[in-house]
Amino acid sequence: MTLKEYSKADLREFYKKQLSLLEDFKKKGLKLDMSRGKPSAEQLDLSNEMLTHCLDGDHISENGVDCRNYGVLDGIYEAKRLFMEMIGVGRWEIIIGGNSSLQMMYDVLAKAMLLGVKDSPKPWCKCEKVKWLCPAPGYDRHFAICEAFGIEMITVPMLSDGPDMDMVEKLVAEDEAIKGIWCVPRYANPTGVVYSDRVVTRFANMKTAAPDFRIFWDDAYCVHSLDDNVPRILNILDECKHAGNPDRVLIFASTSKISFPGGGVAIVGASEENINFMKAQMAYQTIGYDKLNQLRHAKFFRTYEGILEHMKKHRAIIKPKFDAVLDALDSELAPLGAGSWSRPKGGYFISFDGEPGTAKRIVALCKEAGVTLTGAGATFPYGIDPEDKNIRIAPTYPELPELKAAMEIFCVAVKAATAEKLLEA
Repeated sequence: MTLKEYSKADLREFYKKQLSLLEDFKKKGLKLDMSRGKPSAEQLDLSNEMLTHCLDGDHISENGVDCRNYGVLDGIYEAKRLFMEMIGVGRWEIIIGGNSSLQMMYDVLAKAMLLGVKDSPKPWCKCEKVKWLCPAPGYDRHFAICEAFGIEMITVPMLSDGPDMDMVEKLVAEDEAIKGIWCVPRYANPTGVVYSDRVVTRFANMKTAAPDFRIFWDDAYCVHSLDDNVPRILNILDECKHAGNPDRVLIFASTSKISFPGGGVAIVGASEENINFMKAQMAYQTIGYDKLNQLRHAKFFRTYEGILEHMKKHRAIIKPKFDAVLDALDSELAPLGAGSWSRPKGGYFISFDGEPGTAKRIVALCKEAGVTLTGAGATFPYGIDPEDKNIRIAPTYPELPELKAAMEIFCVAVKAATAEKLLEA
């Protein structure tokens, strides 16, 4: 019997029981953090050798570059070779940056506002208005970047195979103020959606009113699969080239959840013309990123296959955590009809949808009981979930026993909030 089928009397009794359980949890004084998609210490340990004997005093790249010194603005070749296959670009279509792809996205957008991008009639800051399409549920830090620059965000619904392309195509064709869209194409944050071939080809071929429209293709989880059945996804840059729009897409990725979030390597890929344009802008900003770290990564992983083998070790650590979350939801909430959730094949999150009007209440009840979640509404532009139902669950950081305890609290909070909402009806 689902909660919606309970009598009012039974529902009130059920509600009281859940509140009592939450009070018991409060007395335990737990402090469990599931707020961000961070690797656990066990995952970080996988790359510790990179910090010890990886270089052993060797600081010369294979083509003779002294990585201790200035120069090589776009990155050493062995680092490029390591990541070209990962994001599907050629040698002259990639820049190796610092440790954060988020920083690179922010930087590219900041330069677009100040100076424009290739094909811009003028810097974006001189436009009357700049708008951006934001598939939601989505990544809160993407939305925060737009908000920081005063860019108006337009919410686009996420469907089972990517953004609502009917809506996207209509909006970009009609409004030249729309300059771009955020995309996490493989294991989308937080839903785990993988973009279909149909979605990728429509992105490449759509007509845009703005001549300088850009797709920010954040391929953050391109190697973060939870099983061996890795979904194939079309190469967006190749599709854009075939469609006659080679400069439309900018592809971002990093090793933040492969090696070290605080000491990884970030990457941007694009058409050669776009890369040259970006390098010309960068030349006034830096003489080169950390080549020693690039060399360290190249020596540690050696090849793209080396990255994939390394990610199997990550999978062995985090797959049981995803299973624990799904087991709790399936056993505790599914029989009651209390919400729905994604079953991702990769990435770092599980997307939970509660009864409309309950997400903030669930997050608050969890916090009172000692579990910190990503804020309700964070997965939507401006932090406003119009239905107040989506919650991003981040299973990776806690140890497995802590995660199971946190999910016990989460499920009780969902039950309480759902019963509360139904009693109000």
